[in-house]
Amino acid sequence: MNKIHPTNIIADSAKIGNNVTIGAYNVIEDDVIIGNNVTIGNFNTIGQYTEIGDESSIVHNSSIGAIPQDKKFGGEKTKLIIGKRTIIREFVTLNRGTKATGETNIGDDVLIMTGVHVAHDCIIGNNAILVNLVTLGGHVEVGDWAILGGVTSVHQFCKIGKHVMLAANSKVVQDVPPYILGGKHPLRYAGINALGLSRRGFSDQDKAIIKKVYRYYFRSELNPAISLKKIKEEFQNNEHVDEIINFMEKSDRGII
Repeated sequence: MNKIHPTNIIADSAKIGNNVTIGAYNVIEDDVIIGNNVTIGNFNTIGQYTEIGDESSIVHNSSIGAIPQDKKFGGEKTKLIIGKRTIIREFVTLNRGTKATGETNIGDDVLIMTGVHVAHDCIIGNNAILVNLVTLGGHVEVGDWAILGGVTSVHQFCKIGKHVMLAANSKVVQDVPPYILGGKHPLRYAGINALGLSRRGFSDQDKAIIKKVYRYYFRSELNPAISLKKIKEEFQNNEHVDEIINFMEKSDRGII
């Protein structure tokens, strides 16, 4: 049974699942899809074509699925898709996509804290955490399990790899490869995310190999191309090393 406060304005074309709770003074626009067991607080606007997965939660005073802050946007039908069990705290702004990709996509089990902005066409992986006041430019990609410290700003088109942890106040203008800690100014490699990897079941051997790979890449006197060649030769058929190599080779903005 749904619990929907009478002060809400809900478009006739909106689809609302079962066991949904919606607080006071929300606006839910045309063609919104809200899954089962979703909780929405007070004073939120859920923009047109937004899809919210089962068991997700939006607290208060957020703008979810508004049109992009992109002057090229021409009113095309695009989406914001929010996965299952994702939590969105207060004063968050999430924009829908543009015709470039068609959607902004937030994964499952994501935590988006107070004051976060996610621009058009971003992709946020599963289990990611965006701490208070994180700002993502358009087309940013954040990998599974990544944690972005408070007030981190990410330039458009940058990619942040899986299991990365960034210090507060990080300024990201190039790609951040998987499994690492990033910090300092300008942002640089500060070691592997050993504690996070241990919590997620990476073995000591896994961590030792990842650390050695990054020692070649960041700590040796070899240039990046030669480092990657050496890594490919020495660490074959290792899924974590393959993840690093694929990330490096697909980087458009360069590596921090």
